[in-house]
Amino acid sequence: MEDQATNVVITTRTALDQASALAVHYGFTILGAIILLIGGWILSSIVSRSAYRVISRIRGIDETLASFFQNVLHYSLLILVFITVLGQFGVQTTSIIAAFGAAGLAIGLALQRTLQNIAAGIMLLILRPFQVGEYIETTNATGFIKEIGLFATEMRTADGLYLMAPNSTLWNTPILNHSREPDRRQELSITIGNSADLELARKTILDVIKADERVKSDPAPVVYPDDLSADQAVLKIEYWTATSSWTDARRDVISKLLTRLAEASIPIK
Repeated sequence: MEDQATNVVITTRTALDQASALAVHYGFTILGAIILLIGGWILSSIVSRSAYRVISRIRGIDETLASFFQNVLHYSLLILVFITVLGQFGVQTTSIIAAFGAAGLAIGLALQRTLQNIAAGIMLLILRPFQVGEYIETTNATGFIKEIGLFATEMRTADGLYLMAPNSTLWNTPILNHSREPDRRQELSITIGNSADLELARKTILDVIKADERVKSDPAPVVYPDDLSADQAVLKIEYWTATSSWTDARRDVISKLLTRLAEASIPIK
């Protein structure tokens, strides 16, 4: 009986010693993992914020794009810290990296169109073929730019409707920007009867155009015959204005031309 009691005591002490050793070992491992996670989180935040400040100072880089790179860097560093922590517990990180790679490939295939929009959004933000407030025209969408996101671009049509266009549809088509250049040429055509005095019509039109302060003197406005038939002649009008006043100048010039040509008894067909 005494031998059995002694064996029980020895076994218990051995188990307690082993448990204590394991607790100390894994306790330090868990403590180290916690410290590594906290330190990795702080370090990734510092590095990503520093990268954001550097990227945002680069000329032509949009704030949305800088924030995107910041988030990508931040979470990439966190994944690296997480894999390192798992390695502290004896987990085979090679298999984890392979699993992440396979998962990334599967997600990429499933979200192929979404990733195309992100890639197109990055290119639009870097190359900046249009900016917020500009009016653009493409084969897929036309309107004023409200916001350029990583997935889609928000627009407002000329008649006040909301339009969201996926970035890939804007990137893969020619973009006509109506607002980018400071000056823009206006072209008008007026058809008059052959019985009218062509030179008088030309002089009247030039007087109306030059009287408008929004019309630029360089290049000078021109009026010339563009087409001729048995009973009518077509006069082509070309002049330049600031892009911001292009529409208003067109409306006013047309209205004044109708009035002045009627006063000069020049028939319009």
